[in-house]
Amino acid sequence: MDFRTPVELPKGLPLITHNGQILLIGSCFADNIGNLLAEYKFPVDINPYGILYNPLSISVALDEIIKKKVYTEGDIFYNNECWQSMMHHGSFSGATSYELLDKVNARIQQAHERISKISWLMLTFGTSYVYKREGSNRVVANCHKLPESSFTRSRLGVTEIVNDYTLLIAELLARNPQIKILFTVSPIRHIRDGMQANQLSKSTLLLAIDILQQRFSENVFYFPSYEIMMDDLRDYRFYAEDMVHPSSQAISYLWESFSTVFFSQETKQLNKSISEISQGLNHRPFHPESEEYKRFLEQIVLKINRLVEKYPILEFKKEKELCHIRLNS
Repeated sequence: MDFRTPVELPKGLPLITHNGQILLIGSCFADNIGNLLAEYKFPVDINPYGILYNPLSISVALDEIIKKKVYTEGDIFYNNECWQSMMHHGSFSGATSYELLDKVNARIQQAHERISKISWLMLTFGTSYVYKREGSNRVVANCHKLPESSFTRSRLGVTEIVNDYTLLIAELLARNPQIKILFTVSPIRHIRDGMQANQLSKSTLLLAIDILQQRFSENVFYFPSYEIMMDDLRDYRFYAEDMVHPSSQAISYLWESFSTVFFSQETKQLNKSISEISQGLNHRPFHPESEEYKRFLEQIVLKINRLVEKYPILEFKKEKELCHIRLNS
């Protein structure tokens, strides 16, 4: 008897390797997958603007990265005893305008230098609802807890999203014809909108992505993170305490599904070797001064050197430094 409805994973998609640069932008799922990719030493840039939820803010961020926008004091504002940007997550907030601008412009510069070289652009849409500042036609990425009366709220239409991304993808392909764009829809429910409104919102995103896939079939792909969470893991034990975000177990399952779709057997084996090194360094010995533990650390350094010799692109500087500190302590 089968008590699950497994989601059929896409087959034949281009593989992801450690040799290609990856840029991830969007909702919390972009952070979750991005952090796991970083943990396994993939060269990634994760959310240069912080977490973004709606498609229009994501496309604006990409446009600003392409054009290397430089933020000035006219682009930011002072609120709740700190400086903030309507286009950036609260993690960018600064005690001074200079602090905020330094962080914002440094991250845009970093992403700009990568954008023409990336192999994969991974975009996670969270909601099709957007907020515009009163008196402005510009969609904000973050309301920063300003009064709701300061904004007007609306839901994007399928055509609006498709038209915006048709232009954006065409520009990206003109700059980088080999780029592959992976869309996902965040499995996180926006319950503040109400369940029906959340479903309408997610449906809008799914329909827009489907049309973009058809228009750019050689370069645009889709990973069913939303469907896996809603249909395969349809049990509250796979949610965090807020009953909205996926639990760590669910994220691990989504990562396994992601690995099945995008990683070759060689990449999976490499990930396993990297994981063994990380687990070894996380091990807390009873006697860190013992010769036995020093031999254990020397074996980790040996494993690192062998991996780097075979895969020169891998970066283990921090791990080797940690080993040397422990060996000499």
